[in-house]
Amino acid sequence: MDVLWYLIPLALLLGLCGLGIFVWTIRSGQYNDLDGAARRILIDDDDKPLPDSTTIREEK
Repeated sequence: MDVLWYLIPLALLLGLCGLGIFVWTIRSGQYNDLDGAARRILIDDDDKPLPDSTTIREEK
């Protein structure tokens, strides 16, 4: 039973630390763009970019 005097404050301290970190992530904007990462994975960086209209006119 003497262990409870150490474990209860330790559990409360860890819980408050977790809550503080959660509030910090909300305030710093970590959850603002939830769909951005899901869409970014679909973009293929290996594709060549389409030529713009100035390069097409110069080739003719």
